Amino acid sequence: MNKQFNRVILKLSGEALAGDKKTGIDMDTMDTMAKQIKKVTEEGIEVSIVVGGGNFWRGRDVKLNDRAASDYVGMLGTVMNAISLQDALEANGVETRVQTAIEMKAVAEPYIRRRAIRHLEKGRVVIFAAGSGNPYFSTDTTAALRAAEIDADVILLAKKGTDGIYTADPNKDPSAAKYDNLSYLEILNSNLKIMDATATSLCMDNEIPLIVFGIDDSENIYRAAIGENIGTIVEG
Repeated sequence: MNKQFNRVILKLSGEALAGDKKTGIDMDTMDTMAKQIKKVTEEGIEVSIVVGGGNFWRGRDVKLNDRAASDYVGMLGTVMNAISLQDALEANGVETRVQTAIEMKAVAEPYIRRRAIRHLEKGRVVIFAAGSGNPYFSTDTTAALRAAEIDADVILLAKKGTDGIYTADPNKDPSAAKYDNLSYLEILNSNLKIMDATATSLCMDNEIPLIVFGIDDSENIYRAAIGENIGTIVEG
């Protein structure tokens, strides 16, 4: 198949890594995802990944008295996910590097933009952990920021429980209609909340396309990366 993209950022939520367990890490789910990511790299596509931490901690739902402290706990959750995903990828023969926005040299490299790009050029998968290193910013915003920094062709936003962007929650409203294409401005004006407003604006300002697709079928990772027409495409 002809690939459409050269370098992609895959955004995986913590919930996606938990599989049907809802919380923690499901290693069977992790292994299945690792195999799909390996297929993408075998197409010659450079893959970087931003992981969430919602399977361990959701700062907006389980707040400490100090919001910043709550967000830092969530960042540590993303590091656990990143190291586990690295283990699954390398067990499948994929050379991988984890880079963290908060330094923890015993377990991962610090995030260095040019080093990350060099890893990608050498065919390694790079997993970005600990968000942006700052409280009050989501991992969606991290995905948009890293995509701009490493000049990614697209962000692949994997969603659990939905296969794209709808006019309403399709799990609650059977009349909800799916969008095939959207602009970032339409997302902001309609308050669709597929990403937070900061991430959406960052993608719009830097003209980074976004593909929103369902992760319940893990093969969609491969389909989205090679440019198959799935999910909802956001541009402009």
